[in-house]
Amino acid sequence: MQPFIHLNDKVAIVTGASRGIGEAIARTYAQAGAKVVLASRKLDGLKEVEAKIVEAGGEAFSVACHTGAEEQIEHLFRSAVERFGKVDVLVNNAATNPYFGPMMNVEMAAWEKTFEVNVKGYFWTSRALVRHLLARKAPGAIVNVASVAGQMAMPLQGVYAMTKAAVISMTKTLAMELGTENIRVNAIAPGLVETKFAAALTTSDEISRMVREKMALKHFAQPEDIAGLALLLASDQSRYMTGECVVIDGGWTL
Repeated sequence: MQPFIHLNDKVAIVTGASRGIGEAIARTYAQAGAKVVLASRKLDGLKEVEAKIVEAGGEAFSVACHTGAEEQIEHLFRSAVERFGKVDVLVNNAATNPYFGPMMNVEMAAWEKTFEVNVKGYFWTSRALVRHLLARKAPGAIVNVASVAGQMAMPLQGVYAMTKAAVISMTKTLAMELGTENIRVNAIAPGLVETKFAAALTTSDEISRMVREKMALKHFAQPEDIAGLALLLASDQSRYMTGECVVIDGGWTL
């Protein structure tokens, strides 16, 4: 018997797939039957994830790609189509956060890098998928990994938070524009997840204590806690859902 939620016969690209949330989503998708294209700036980490997926009986293919560079995104999609014949699902997860501090003190280089990856990268990859789907006259799904940071005041992470607010806005507008083409666009807004990316926050005693005090569940998420929702949003079981930003934060923002 097939699982209720599956991705059989679907091909998915997952950016930022070498570790953390991206790795968890990629492995979950493969377990659910998808052929998965793993993307990240460095190939070494991707190959390790690819090996784990193949060892578990799944299908995966790694492509080095800096999502802040449009020409590399074009290469990513060409490679995916050459390997698996098509792309049905895109998970925009690759992100950066090079600056931690008051917004007024951010240097332009850090500002531009954050927006290049977190906003431009999400848009360019989304556009590449949409063009591919329209050429095939096929339905599809985009899952954007945003953050609760994009929905609340976030002192010391203001620039990062602005990019995530932009991702949420992008999600809603793309969903409206692409609905007639049966292309769904949804976002996930995680709270704090125990990953290398969020280590500066989760390993800080002061920040950790302040956040936990506000949380209903009193503990941080693991990457796998986010992957289940990403699976639902990519699957046909959410076929009537689009333009939503689903918060998954252990009750932090209640």
